[in-house]
Amino acid sequence: MSGEKVQIQMLGQFSIRMGGQEISDSDNRSRKVWLLLAYIIYCRSRNISQEELINLLWGDEVGSSNPGNALKTMFHRVRTTLDQLGGNAGHVLIIRKNGTYAWNPNTDCTLDTDDFEAQCKEGSAAADESGRLESFLRALALYQGDFLPKLTSEPWIVPLNAYFHNLYVQTARDTVAILETQGRMDEAAVLCRKAAEIEPYDEALYRHLMRELLDLGRQREAIDVYQNMSDLMFQNFGVMPSDEAKALYREAVRTVNEREVSLGFVREQLREPGNSVGALFCDYDFFKVIYHAEARAVARSGDAVHIGLLSVSGEGGELPRRSLDICMSNLQELICSCLRRGDVAARCSLTQFIILLPQANYENSCMVMERIIKAFVRQHPHSPAALRFSVQPLEPNV
Repeated sequence: MSGEKVQIQMLGQFSIRMGGQEISDSDNRSRKVWLLLAYIIYCRSRNISQEELINLLWGDEVGSSNPGNALKTMFHRVRTTLDQLGGNAGHVLIIRKNGTYAWNPNTDCTLDTDDFEAQCKEGSAAADESGRLESFLRALALYQGDFLPKLTSEPWIVPLNAYFHNLYVQTARDTVAILETQGRMDEAAVLCRKAAEIEPYDEALYRHLMRELLDLGRQREAIDVYQNMSDLMFQNFGVMPSDEAKALYREAVRTVNEREVSLGFVREQLREPGNSVGALFCDYDFFKVIYHAEARAVARSGDAVHIGLLSVSGEGGELPRRSLDICMSNLQELICSCLRRGDVAARCSLTQFIILLPQANYENSCMVMERIIKAFVRQHPHSPAALRFSVQPLEPNV
């Protein structure tokens, strides 16, 4: 195998290619085999002691009474795996000297993490926009996913995974900004979608994508992006989109109808689909608009209107996330079925629903909230959730 280049990928998956042959961590070999191989390669600039490798593989685990022999056995398995590349690769690529192990420094080896990092730095240091863009695009093409994704629980991998991930996100943002200034909106939109798959909780990427789709005249796609992003952020963090994202959404909604339309067509768009029963359930942003309208009407009519807040917790504190998600889903169904058609409800936090009860006094509003809780307990008697409520009158907007 003398003179053959070894190509190593650690971003998105762990694979080694040489002379037309390839091995990867997608096969069913032991996780420790790939962990040991990854560590040897990433630390290829130095010799590694047996003690360091034993601690890497077993740590405080109760293992063999002879860890040195256990390590030799593991290296035998690693070399057997490397031998699939041909040419006695296992003994050529990994060398042992004076009780230490190392990746052979004489190997002609390329590592995608090195190339990715180098292209990012080259782009940041480039003197002109064209040079920055070329380097950034080469870097982004190399990033096929996060660093060693099947080994992310390993302590030494955690900071490296975060480093490369954050470097990718920042490079993607910088690249999108350049593409936008050059009017290359299609390319920017494609990049934003890919970047959002890798970092799904970066609102800035979604805002860029919405802006690009709007400039391309694809308003309905921009609306879908906002709605999906809004649901994702709320379900995972209990936060609402920023004012900038909302402004883009309003622009998209406002421009969906590109031509002048008739009143009849507008009525068709406004009509609620299906046979609606029970309460109207909406996003919290829309709930606030309805609340403001109701507050204005109450100031004029003097009608009794109350709002109820329904909160969920565990018997001894917070619920585990899976239990909370199940509870909130079941509770939403009950809220819609137990309330009148004129009532309005929304989820206002990870653990709470807000309910608008028109033409209901305080006593009746409390009865409504109690009815929802009793229905929940009756239908889900084994749920670990504890429900509580509070009721207050709506303040007229005077």
